[in-house]
Amino acid sequence: MTETDTPGNPELEAVQLVVDRVSSWQDGATEGTVAEELRKGFDEVGVEVEPDEVEKLADAIQNEHGDVDAGEVLGW
Repeated sequence: MTETDTPGNPELEAVQLVVDRVSSWQDGATEGTVAEELRKGFDEVGVEVEPDEVEKLADAIQNEHGDVDAGEVLGW
C-alpha cells in the first residue's frame, strides 16, 4: 500500500507499514509470533489496534504469504 492509498488516514498508513514490515520479516513464522510482532510494531508507532483486529491481520499474513491490505482486512 502506498501513501496515496490512504489519503488523510495516517493511522491506517501506520498500520499498513507495520503489516508490511512483519509480512516481510515473519514469512513462515507461527501465527502467535506474527501477532506478537504486529503488537510490538503497533506499540512502536503508537497506534492502538484491538486484539481481534491483530488476530485478523496475523491470519491474513499467514494465509496470503504476500501483500496484505490492512484496510481491506480490517474494513477500515
